[in-house]
Amino acid sequence: MADIIDLSLLADARRYLSKLLDARGISYFLQKDGQRLFHIEPAKVELVVRTAIRSRADSLPSPHPKAVEHCRKEVRRELIRLVASAMLQTGL
Repeated sequence: MADIIDLSLLADARRYLSKLLDARGISYFLQKDGQRLFHIEPAKVELVVRTAIRSRADSLPSPHPKAVEHCRKEVRRELIRLVASAMLQTGL
């Protein structure tokens, strides 16, 4: 069975992620306490995805659960890429 990908949901999530990154920076998405220094906080990823879902037009149907899960994975991948890039720039 083919994977279901909602491109408009993914575009909205990336747009909102970009706005949050510009406003608050990458550290907003990292857990402040805990043993792992660069651990992405799942609640912040969920915030981006849920905001993208809420920003959709009312005429559109609610997104498929697999599309939401794919969007969540893509947002997380982008954050991991940004954290790795920041680590390389600082020399860690």
